[in-house]
Order: sequence, then structure tokens, then C-alpha cells
Amino acid sequence: MSNLNEIAPDFNLKNTEKNDIALSSFKGKTVVLAFYPGAFTGVCDTEMCSLRDNMNSFNDLNSTVLGISVDSPWANAEFAKKYEINFNLLSDYNRDVSKAYDMIFNGLGGLEGYECSNRGVIIIDGQGLIQYRWVAENPGVEPNYPEIIEKVKSLS
Repeated sequence: MSNLNEIAPDFNLKNTEKNDIALSSFKGKTVVLAFYPGAFTGVCDTEMCSLRDNMNSFNDLNSTVLGISVDSPWANAEFAKKYEINFNLLSDYNRDVSKAYDMIFNGLGGLEGYECSNRGVIIIDGQGLIQYRWVAENPGVEPNYPEIIEKVKSLS
């Protein structure tokens, strides 16, 4: 479980080019972890595009966004290409990171037994401490984007 003011669990996941991306490599930066249930699933498309459209704000605030889903690197690559996503989409195909951050959702789209990432946002400060945690009560709910940007501003 990842709680406020606790050290964020480190991880190493594959991006769309199958390169390893470690959370620890962003030490000193604010990191926004945006967990999403699945590429090409309506609300996820809207969420990732909303974050993409705000990347200038995040970059100006010495922060980075990492999208995390259980999708394969290949599915994430097509998703990033279609929507011109300008931040790393990471593949948590073994679900370890989603579990470490308590972001597992069971039964997406009525598929009982299918575990995916829930929709949620974790903001980690430059020292690696969790400073913000939001989890959707159901995958159809989007995060509060202005609130995310304000929290990142407060940490920069």
C-alpha cells in the first residue's frame, strides 16, 4: 500500500520501445504516475490526451508524467502513436506496480477475473515521497486535472 508521506515503491517497467524506465531515475523531479485501465478504452483515451495537452505545464514545473497500465508495450506504442502521447507509457504486464500502489481493478468491462490498473493518480515529490493520491471509485471517472497541476505547482 502506498500512503501519503511514505516513500514511493520503486519500479522498473518497459516503455513503448521496450526500454527500462525506473522511478528512481527521476530523483529530484516531481513525478505524476497516471494509472489507467486500458489503451483505446474511451475514458483512458480522454485522460491520457488531457495529460498530453498539459505537458508544457508539467515540463515547466520540473515534473514528469508516467502513464501506467497492464497493456503490453506494443499496445501502448500504438496508443501513443494514435494520440501523439508525449510522455512515457509503461507496461505493468505482471501487475506488480499496480499492486504495490494498490491500484488493481478487477472485472473491467464485465470480464470477471481480469485484473487491470485502476484509474488513479499518484504524485511523488523530488525526495521520492508520495504527496498526492487519488483513486477513481470506478474506472469511468476522470481525475481532477486542475487539482493535479496545482499540487505539482505546490511541490516545485
